[in-house]
Amino acid sequence: MISITVAQLEVWIASVIYPLARILAVAASAPFLSNVALPRRARLMLGLALTLAIAPILPPMPDVSPNSGVGLWILAQQILIGVGMGLSMRIIFTAIDMGSAVVAYQMGLGFANFYDPQNTSQTSVVANFMTLLATLLFVTMNGHLIYFAVIAQSFTSIPISATPLHAASWEYLALLGSRIFSTGVLLALPIVVLMMCCNLSLGVLNRVAPQLHLFAIGFPITLMLGFISLALIMGYLAVPLERIFNEGLTTMLAFALPPMPEPPLPQLPGTP
Repeated sequence: MISITVAQLEVWIASVIYPLARILAVAASAPFLSNVALPRRARLMLGLALTLAIAPILPPMPDVSPNSGVGLWILAQQILIGVGMGLSMRIIFTAIDMGSAVVAYQMGLGFANFYDPQNTSQTSVVANFMTLLATLLFVTMNGHLIYFAVIAQSFTSIPISATPLHAASWEYLALLGSRIFSTGVLLALPIVVLMMCCNLSLGVLNRVAPQLHLFAIGFPITLMLGFISLALIMGYLAVPLERIFNEGLTTMLAFALPPMPEPPLPQLPGTP
């Protein structure tokens, strides 16, 4: 007769509930996985499948009862780690969104906004287009598979324990928000410089020939030049976006280990 003790049952529960909490927290906060088009039931099934797949290779769980105070603290710790990992990658996609919004305002399309169900907010048409393009490139580069590799590796780099994260981890994550502006501006810089030159030329032309009514012809010119520049840089976006994605995937583990060197990470195909 097979007998199961309470201690064995607690070990089985701990080996599933702790990894599942971290994985579901990542799925709830990371881009692409937290898309509202993905049903919650599908996310839960994905989290359960990934947990059961990596459970045999996980490090030993802490010898703590899951229903104790320490067990609940470990559970909350895993949720915080998962949310931090998801937010660190979301910052990268927010930087792309911000750079696209700058391009839209420079083109004169800042008023062309509509409701984006993915971000549950008003976004410009150009920003939505660039975000969809970045998501397509991310999936094409097998970024969703690297997601799973990073999540599995996080249990080795950031083991499940009652030890709280270092205070510098959350400071590092907060300072990482500055990359939204720096990365976004760098992505939009070629078009911003081109549109600045166009506006300067229109300003000089307005002083030379004020009868041309540049308010009437300036908007079509900037709009046409913006679309042409977008079409020209489209073939060069893969390399910088690939580098940004790799940086975001590395940051998913590095935010919890700021005083230590960044752990090795599988790279997207084509990355040196």
